Amino acid sequence: MDADNILANLDRVVPFFQPIFSADQHQVIGYEILGRFEENSEYKSLGPFFQDVTIPEEYRIEVDNYLLEVALERIKDYGEEFLIFINRDPNLLMFDHGEQFMETLKQHLELDELSRVVLELSDTIDIDNFEPLQHVLAYYKTYGIKVAFDHLGDHSQLDKIAQLSPNILKVNVEQMRISGGDAYQVVLFSLSMLARKIGASLLFENIETEYQLRFAWKNGGRYYQGYFLSKPDLLFIDKHKLREKFQQECQNFISYETKKLEAVYEKTQRFNEEINMFLKVQKRYESHEEMLKVLADKLEKVCFRLYVCDDQGYQTSPNILYKDGEWLIQKSYLNSNWSWRPYFLENIIKMRNEKTGILSDLYSDIETGETIRTFSYPINNKEYVFLDLSYSYLYENDALL
Repeated sequence: MDADNILANLDRVVPFFQPIFSADQHQVIGYEILGRFEENSEYKSLGPFFQDVTIPEEYRIEVDNYLLEVALERIKDYGEEFLIFINRDPNLLMFDHGEQFMETLKQHLELDELSRVVLELSDTIDIDNFEPLQHVLAYYKTYGIKVAFDHLGDHSQLDKIAQLSPNILKVNVEQMRISGGDAYQVVLFSLSMLARKIGASLLFENIETEYQLRFAWKNGGRYYQGYFLSKPDLLFIDKHKLREKFQQECQNFISYETKKLEAVYEKTQRFNEEINMFLKVQKRYESHEEMLKVLADKLEKVCFRLYVCDDQGYQTSPNILYKDGEWLIQKSYLNSNWSWRPYFLENIIKMRNEKTGILSDLYSDIETGETIRTFSYPINNKEYVFLDLSYSYLYENDALL
């Protein structure tokens, strides 16, 4: 994109507005301002211009400020209140310590309207700008300005971003296709934990299909944005335009997830009944190893690994592992301690007090890398049997996936 052409024709720089929808209100709650350049009766994205580090900072800042002024005038003329999402490169913002940005806002918005502003920053923060940026954002927040972070792909930046206490974290569902399901889930889990820890909301962007919308809803998205809902445009839309569609989609999601949860509950109850019946006669076995061998034969098509742990996390039996068509005994796992694993002690306390088994969430097995679930059940007040369900079993019972 020709930077000189853009600077010489600022009057052809125009703002487009992409709606952002709310899960709790089922309506448009804000718009993201996106830059476009009119050329030969076509509107081209200014994204490449703003991201091109070979273009002098002063040029990009000039276009950014001009775009913001035009956008704010359009918003003022429209007359309705909504959140205004404004993109800024944090390093460009710090070029003058954020003074011009704040001045532009004050020129076009009343002081009590600044709480409508959501400053959307990329995670490309130079280390030298980090501490000054903290001070600038703290100053902005005194006016009610909110902070969002976009392009969150670098795990090494998450700690720094947490220190800046953003109000919104943007999640790009396009990464789900690029990264693949498992890798994306790892990133999403990190972002979800961070959001929960700092009290931020998740905004899922680039939603282009119903499946991606369902994925965003299922994974705690409060805000949604993407072509499936509404494309960027010169004009604003009726904020209630998709209310009926959202309500119907939401009802479908709830119905689908409820059926899955019911299936998990029923399977858990069935496991509880079967293991309870089995353990009633387990006293005839001289050791945990002998008991697990018998139980393994009964569950050959269900699980691939069985073992017993005490309430301190120490393994009191060998592993009984199904491999290459036969059950193997892995005595090397005796006395291994698993109390460090997430939810281990929490689940032990729950089983001890409720006298019932627990079916875990889906997770990736450390040794095989496969997606599995584990069913655990109290043998007595101090020992618990663990059954690792195979992926093939989960696949055959797809409600468990």
